[in-house]
Amino acid sequence: MRALSSLEQWELLRYIGKWLLIAMVAAVLAGTASAWFLLSLDWATRTRQATSWLLALLPVAGFVVGWVYFRLGKPVEAGNNLIIDEIHDPKKVIPLRMVPLVFIGTVMSHLFGASVGREGTAVQMGGALADQLTAAFRLSPEDRRVLLMAGMSAGFAAVFGTPLAGALFGLEVLAIGRLRYDALFPCVIAAIVADRVCLAWGVHHTGYVMGSVAPVTGWTVLSVIVAGIIFGLVGLLFATATHRVGAWMKRLIGYPPLRPFIGGAVIAGSVYLFHTQAYIGLGIPTIVAAFDHPLPWWDSIGKFGYTAASLGSGFKGGEVTPLFFIGATLGNSLAPLLHLPFGMLAALGFVAVFAGAANTPLATTVMAIELFGSAIAPFAAIACVASYLFSGHNGIYHAQRLGRAKHLRHLPEDLRLSDLPAYRRRQRDTQPTEVPKS
Repeated sequence: MRALSSLEQWELLRYIGKWLLIAMVAAVLAGTASAWFLLSLDWATRTRQATSWLLALLPVAGFVVGWVYFRLGKPVEAGNNLIIDEIHDPKKVIPLRMVPLVFIGTVMSHLFGASVGREGTAVQMGGALADQLTAAFRLSPEDRRVLLMAGMSAGFAAVFGTPLAGALFGLEVLAIGRLRYDALFPCVIAAIVADRVCLAWGVHHTGYVMGSVAPVTGWTVLSVIVAGIIFGLVGLLFATATHRVGAWMKRLIGYPPLRPFIGGAVIAGSVYLFHTQAYIGLGIPTIVAAFDHPLPWWDSIGKFGYTAASLGSGFKGGEVTPLFFIGATLGNSLAPLLHLPFGMLAALGFVAVFAGAANTPLATTVMAIELFGSAIAPFAAIACVASYLFSGHNGIYHAQRLGRAKHLRHLPEDLRLSDLPAYRRRQRDTQPTEVPKS
């Protein structure tokens, strides 16, 4: 018996049993919360489309959400970045108030017409709900890290219906160039179970019909590399623009609730001015159309601007679905130039812009396979990796760390992305200046 207890496999069996239980409990919580959220989001979208005057109240809705977060939500205002920080540097359990605040705040944003996504809400709910199990299971700080990663995976998987991509997202989003395989089993179990729980509540995810895929030839590979570079640069611009709009609003307006009020007024006014609601909300109909026929080239620019204004001014939600919109419509515009099918380039843009903006090339490659089928796999891998490389050391998540630089350039490990500009300035300031010869 003593020999049996010393076997590594016996310890692994105990490990699997422990995390099977914990991950399943976290997944049930995250999957249920995501299902209720998606059903509420569907109601909010239908209501806004049927009641066009609600858009006029977007500034008021923004002020209310901003005021509630200002009064009650300061401990959880960082959202996804708070969860990532807690995984890297555990301090205290994430307040449960994050769940109702981000749930209601996101539904209100969609009901009144902000251009935001949904993954941020699902990931925050999954992480916060999972973290409430820390005390119940008496988890160590190291186990708590794994639990938070599993909660993130569960939320992402449930909201998009992509369990394998969700599992990888929870592992990959924490640090550029580094994965934590010790959390692989909990993340996989949590993602798969959360997806099934969400479906059991009657949620139906949008289906995308990609159509034909070009054969793998030298030309198609080269074309996809070019497209991937463009997608990466757009992901870089999106992350930079969103952060800068947010920083600019904070400098300009000291009272936080006024930021989404003014942002909402600008968004609502521009929608009435241009007589189009195509760029507010999730924009799912336009994403679906991008796989079928040519769209105006400015669709990706319109969604880019409305989303940067919405998120930068303080509306709650996420970045990923707007990135899907931007990528799919951009791919649609590039298809004739690169002589590739509309559906194929829309699918590649759908995942690759997100890959560059979030620095998650593996998760997005797997997401492409789950959403569009295995035929897209080699092209998705090329586009997502090219996008990841050309987006540089930037991203939509400030708390993401540098695990390993994307190329040979030396950068310190575990540096927060938000601290990278200051590091680069210090490096430039300490470079010796060359004294001209007399």
